[in-house]
Amino acid sequence: MTLFKCYRPLTPLLHCQSLIPFHSLKLFTNSGTGRALPFPTRTRVRVRCFNSSSQSAVRIENINKDKDKTGDQLKNHQLWLYNTMSKEKELFKPKVLGKVGMYVCGVTAYDLSHIGHARVYVCFDVLYRYLKHLGYEVNYVRNFTDVDDKIIARANELGEDPISLSRRYCEEFLLDMAYLHCLPPSVEPRVSDHMPQIINMIQQILDNGCAYRINGDIYFSVDKFPEYGKLSGRKLEDNRAGERVAVDTRKKNPADFALWKSAKDGEPFWESPWGPGRPGWHIECSAMSATYLGYSFDIHGGGMDLIFPHHENEIAQSCAACNKSAISYWMHNGFVNIDSEKMSKSLGNFFTIRQVIDIYHPLALRLFLMGTHYRSPINYTIAQLESASDRIFYIYQTLYDCEIVLTQHDGSSRKDSVPSGTAECIEKFQNELLISISDDLHTPVALAAMSDPLKMMNDLLHTRKGKKQELRLESLAALEKTLRSSLTVLGIMPSSYSEALQQLREKALKRAKLTEDQVFHKIEERASARKNKEYERSDAIRKELAALGIALMDSPEGTTWRPTIPFAFQEEQFATT
Repeated sequence: MTLFKCYRPLTPLLHCQSLIPFHSLKLFTNSGTGRALPFPTRTRVRVRCFNSSSQSAVRIENINKDKDKTGDQLKNHQLWLYNTMSKEKELFKPKVLGKVGMYVCGVTAYDLSHIGHARVYVCFDVLYRYLKHLGYEVNYVRNFTDVDDKIIARANELGEDPISLSRRYCEEFLLDMAYLHCLPPSVEPRVSDHMPQIINMIQQILDNGCAYRINGDIYFSVDKFPEYGKLSGRKLEDNRAGERVAVDTRKKNPADFALWKSAKDGEPFWESPWGPGRPGWHIECSAMSATYLGYSFDIHGGGMDLIFPHHENEIAQSCAACNKSAISYWMHNGFVNIDSEKMSKSLGNFFTIRQVIDIYHPLALRLFLMGTHYRSPINYTIAQLESASDRIFYIYQTLYDCEIVLTQHDGSSRKDSVPSGTAECIEKFQNELLISISDDLHTPVALAAMSDPLKMMNDLLHTRKGKKQELRLESLAALEKTLRSSLTVLGIMPSSYSEALQQLREKALKRAKLTEDQVFHKIEERASARKNKEYERSDAIRKELAALGIALMDSPEGTTWRPTIPFAFQEEQFATT
């Protein structure tokens, strides 16, 4: 920090503790000559004016200096993404200036989607939203696999047409995505609608000598692609068929995989140059990504379980079809564990999105999923979900309280400025948000950064000192606008604060197995006990409700309730922190 003295009155811009670009500041000596600036012209500084006399002491602090602690803080918030191919974070540079092509592998639609799916698509929705926030024109493609062995098996169980069954679950998936505030992609292609493109790509691979025919089946020959394994790091000799996979002795190499499967009784099929049949799993994504993005595009994403074999095989067949195939960034999110065990149907710890959002707000689930960095495994527990639900209620309640106060006053009479403390809080938060998301989508840091502006809002709304603060309404309006913008970027901005709060209350009552009338009855019962000085009974009622996740809030206007974390889960959280 540097101390200067000015021998001329300071410009009105330099009011107490203001934040300004340093290049707009001129400091004069008593002779009237300009003083050399100690920082680069684009440096942001904090100016503190200690008195308003003509001889003013000014402290100028380079607030950019803290940013040096994290390696230049991404240099103007440039986006860095972890590339599975290079095994390191790389500066994002799109192939076409201002435009981004992104392909994310979609669901195989034969059942309701689970929370592992939710994690994938929330993760890439954050990326999609942030790219758009940065001003990119994004062509986001997310496919549906509606032709697959699992779909056929499930359809046979239910006695249903496979395409019809898959179509039904595609619609259910889209509902889940809407609940989770995942924006619709630019294109959502389905395998069954792209047979000509798939057949053409297989023919290209055959023509280039990288595949072979066996009785109507077409297999990719991994030996024809020397770089096979470059994404996963696996060697060909490691890619032998496992115990759970039936070995097809007709294959030249056990690692060879099917591009086209000849028709079998009771299965859907399409005509092809090699006879009736259907595509293998891997070829569909190569064909559909090439159809909508070309062979060379920016980002290909999916769950970590897709690195091998799916994405490894995609690379091989795409390059075999077109030697100019090139994807710049391969991104993969981590697994979901249930109570520290891998989520699995066989373990009985498998939860669908629909099961979770039946008793928790969908945006509480989204907040929970963003509370862990996308590449790390996430541990799904009821305690963690309760915590996310409690946090999002706090966020919406604060913003709703702010909204009520602001609507009670005429906005046209507000001034354009805010106190320096508010400006500093907003700038600090905006910097932390941009820096964290630009650092490989570090959403946990972005969510944590909301604490300071939320606390400032609550102080302005509810404390005696805050209610008396100068430019209080201006501060509240600026803070609410800033937080609303950040919630939109993160995908957790509700259509209405009041509606979201009511939905959160309804979910809490459902978990507690109570109706709101029963809660009000308990409130009346407690009020009667207090009136009769039966304080033990009064405390017992409060604790009884708190154990169920219902907190009673006393105020001069009376007693209300709000959802809270049940005692048992509070203890669990404390034990794990």
